[in-house]
Order: sequence, then C-alpha cells, then structure tokens
Amino acid sequence: MKIKISVLFSLIIFSTTIYSSNSSLNVGASFRNITPDPLLPVSGGVGIPNPVEMKKGELTTRAIVIVSNDTKIALVSIDNLGVPKIIGDKIRSRIVDIKPENILISATHTHSAPDLYGFADENGNSGIDLSYVDFVIDQTSDAINEALNNIQPSYLKTAVDEAKGKIAYNYYAPKLYDPRCGLIQFISADNQNPIATLVNYAIHPEVIGSDRGICTPDLVGPLYNKIESEIGGIALFVNSAQGGMVTADNRLDNGKEANDWNECIRIGELLAAESIRIISNADVQKSPEINIKSKEVVLPVESELMQFILKHSKLNYGIDENKVFTTLNIIKLGDAQILTIPGEALPNIGYYLKRKMNTQHPFLFGLTNDAFGYILTKEDFNSFKTYNYITRTSLGEKTGDIIINAAMDLINKSSFSE
Repeated sequence: MKIKISVLFSLIIFSTTIYSSNSSLNVGASFRNITPDPLLPVSGGVGIPNPVEMKKGELTTRAIVIVSNDTKIALVSIDNLGVPKIIGDKIRSRIVDIKPENILISATHTHSAPDLYGFADENGNSGIDLSYVDFVIDQTSDAINEALNNIQPSYLKTAVDEAKGKIAYNYYAPKLYDPRCGLIQFISADNQNPIATLVNYAIHPEVIGSDRGICTPDLVGPLYNKIESEIGGIALFVNSAQGGMVTADNRLDNGKEANDWNECIRIGELLAAESIRIISNADVQKSPEINIKSKEVVLPVESELMQFILKHSKLNYGIDENKVFTTLNIIKLGDAQILTIPGEALPNIGYYLKRKMNTQHPFLFGLTNDAFGYILTKEDFNSFKTYNYITRTSLGEKTGDIIINAAMDLINKSSFSE
C-alpha cells in the first residue's frame, strides 16, 4: 500500500530542548493524519474488518506533552477502536526523553478505522494490515516527539460539569450513564491562548459504524474541528467509562436511528460547544502541582474468545498461562486527578472510582495503555441476558475486581505531596 511516512522525529534526540525558567509548567501539542491511502477495511469489533469505499473526515493521532520540573508526561489519543499494549510499547520505545510508563496511549474508540488488534476468524485468518500498524506507530511517535520539541511556558485550566443536550445515552438502560464531561486545557503563559484542550467523556463513537463502507473518526472529527476553529490550539478526545452500552444518542422520534455524517457533525459539535462552555470560566492555575504514578497489573484471560483472539493475532501478543500484563496510572494535574483503565468499564465502575478520587475534578481515561474489552464487576458478569455480548468480550469474571482493587490502591497510596 502507498503510505506517505513523514520524517521520523523519533530518531532525533531532543538534547537541545530548553525548558523555560519563567514557568513551572511547559506544554506542547501536535497531531498527525493516519487515514490510510489507499483506504483499508475498518473494524468495529471482533471479526474480519469490513470493506470501505469512502472516507468522512480524517483519522488522526494526537499528543500533548507536559513538562513540570523533572516530570514529563505524554497524553496520546488515536482514532481507533483500541490500541493494544504491544503497539503502545513500540510507540514508547521511540520516545527517548519520556519514561515509558509516563506515556499514556488512549483510543477514541471509533468503530470505523482499520484493525489494530489483529482480530482473527474461526480459521485463524486476519484482515489486519501490518504496514498500516507500522504507519500508525511512526506517525504517533512523530507527534509525541514534535509536541515535546514545541513545549512552551503554560498555565492549566480544569473543569468537570454535566454536558447538556442530546449527546449520549445507555442503550441498555437509557439513564444509567455518566453525563459529566471533564476538560483539561493548557493555555500559553504569554498570550493566554489555548495550546491544547482535552475532552474526557463517555460515549461510543459509532454513529456510522463499521458496516457502512466508510472510514471515519465518527463524531470525534467534528468535535476536533469545532474546538480548534472556535478557540484555537489542538483538541484531544479521551473516552471514559462507556461500557454497557453508553453510545451516541442518535435516536429519532420514529424509533429509528440517524447514522450518517450529518449526525456525527450534530453530536460532535454539540459536545464541543458544551466542552467550550464548561472550560470557559475555569480558574487559571499558574503553578499547578504535576505528578504521576503507575502500577502494573496482571489480569487472567478466562474468556475462550479472548484467549483465541490473543493467541491467533498476527501481532504475536505472546501471552503465557492465559494472563496479560497492563499498567494503570494516576496523575495529579493541579486540582484534578486522572485515573487510567485498560478497557471499557461499565458506568457503575466509573462512578465508583471517580467518587473515591480525592478531587472535585475526577477524570477517568478508559481504553488507555491497553484495550481489553469490557470491564464488569463479578455481580454483573454473565448475570443478565442483556450482558451476554459484553460478558463474552471481556477477559473474565475477575477483571473488574482486579482493576478496581488496583485502582483503589493507587488512589489510596498517592498523596502527591512527596
């Protein structure tokens, strides 16, 4: 396939980067286009990807790099269903100036991008394009390194509030979802203009889906376009606890659904407008405390389907004894805290963890550092017919408790005052 690969910034050691002594916080942002040329089949879940005839919007990979004293953090968001750790680690290996455990790689969860998991059918056949995987790795590492190279003295704004309007709902139980939208914005210390705006909200970007023959970032593309055109800077979207099944509210009065690009624009621009409203009056934090901690977690792979996927993928996950290793992070970002989880947590898990975080501005970064399907509590696992699909596409009954306990350990042990 013909893919234009930009010069690899990852080969450059940024030993000449100067961190301003006038500010305790320095931030840079960058993005790259990762739309395949020619177009590739797209994946919305387990199975062989579906053929594509056109594109709507562009797939991108985006990065914010935060530097505060000796702490360096990269927040990355990739337009894809999910980014497995094996790909994330290849990206991290190309970043020479940030600790691997401080590079948080998330997926927007669009259901209309090429497969990065390496899903196989029952015969072991896969539709993954390994040259595209390499392309995403190259472009993402370029974006991170360019963001690091472009850092400038910055201030921080954070806010969490309910996003109003017809944006999301729970397909299984309409009102059982978290309507709160979290905003993190970095502004230039020189002119107060936005450098980057991060939106953290629970929603499946599946207005169009994988079976329409369209490659698209879905509602995330219009979200980016509106934020960037109205207030400037670079926008990022990181999903939250959207499992079980928190999706875009594209319901029509006649009982059908709107599933075209115009509906992506409506929802994406509405979420963008609410994001701008929420962050607009937030206090400016000129010298915020920045810190990050991580914890490695071992998860048993109990699901036969997930065992099959991991063992037959062309990515060579190399799982041993049906267990996988992943990393959780907790970040102190001024008056906010960010907790990462490696999959799609159900809303009750998201609510619980946010409630336990010692802040008025809790952020939950889902599908971050890995993308291991749905995360359910043992009480929900295989307990309702409605949950048959999300039970089948989770690692197993123990996953929820392990993630919750590990997250609580991070929360309880992170004083951030050291």
